[in-house]
Amino acid sequence: MATTVTDNPADKRYEIAVDGELAGVIMYRLAGEVIAFLHTETLEGFEGHGYAGELVRQALDDVRGRGLALQPLCPYVSEWIGKHPEYADLVVA
Repeated sequence: MATTVTDNPADKRYEIAVDGELAGVIMYRLAGEVIAFLHTETLEGFEGHGYAGELVRQALDDVRGRGLALQPLCPYVSEWIGKHPEYADLVVA
């Protein structure tokens, strides 16, 4: 299955699509150079396949590429970063 992660600034969320179908989202708030990840959700029927982790990874890669700092207010994102310390440098106090 092919996955695609995109930023949807109109809806203030990153989205992951699986074979063209929306599978999950990370809701965010952007203020200047800091992006706060508020909530991560995997849609029904897509749970348990690792899509949330893939969504977080690609969203954080985009955050890094844009030179933004991160406030991981979403518990899932905070836990994910704890397991992937190579992204800890993005986090602001």
